[in-house]
Amino acid sequence: MRTLSVALVQTALHWHDPAANRVLFDRLTADIDPAVDLIVLPEMLSTGFTMASAEVAESMDGETVAWLRELAAKRGATVAGSVVVKDGGYCYNRLVWMPADGRETVYDKRHLFRMAGEHEHYAAGESRVNVQLGDWRIRLSVCYDLRFPVWLRSRGDYDALLCVANWPAARQTAWNTLLRARAVENLCYTIGVNRIGRDGNGVDYRGGSGAYGPEGEALAEVFDRETVVTVSLELDELDTYRQRFPAWRDADDFKIRA
Repeated sequence: MRTLSVALVQTALHWHDPAANRVLFDRLTADIDPAVDLIVLPEMLSTGFTMASAEVAESMDGETVAWLRELAAKRGATVAGSVVVKDGGYCYNRLVWMPADGRETVYDKRHLFRMAGEHEHYAAGESRVNVQLGDWRIRLSVCYDLRFPVWLRSRGDYDALLCVANWPAARQTAWNTLLRARAVENLCYTIGVNRIGRDGNGVDYRGGSGAYGPEGEALAEVFDRETVVTVSLELDELDTYRQRFPAWRDADDFKIRA
């Protein structure tokens, strides 16, 4: 699979109401083209960006993960988005990567947004996670992770970086700039899905969901409205660019201590 068709689902979220959000996403994904390979939902898709982790957390056997499994099977596509999950006595902001076959991979958000106290209510992930979708190698990340280029630096091990977010409108420029920057420095595509609207804490969001190419060019970018945008990414074009402009050959070597 050399072409990756991605549906970016941008919407407001119902505060602390997983059932209502599941209904919302069922509606928004109902008419997605069957040819789409990957459906991307926002961060904390079932609750909004909340610090009430103990109150809203579900298990991996809970209703939202089960619903993600059903949605992926129904659409015949991989579905990705983050959920508040309690696992082993800790709460995590967990990105669930759910293929149509139901065998999920998870990534726990590494960088917790201390300005909102996220580090006081969630445990940090310890591992970088790549997933495979056809010929595509994809790195998983969540929101604040986008600010930390060492954690997300490609070692020639991924083709697209996926980031799901609840990134406030007050720092909108940073969101879209960093998506471009990660694409340029890693010679990859970046895919970012952010929410819109106002959350239960009175924080406003503009979206800015989009996809970017290795020169930072916007392949899709949408603000301020509920929408599903589909974009196609081309692996052959990426490989050609990497051969023509092999900056990766001059990258610095380093090790990350998780």
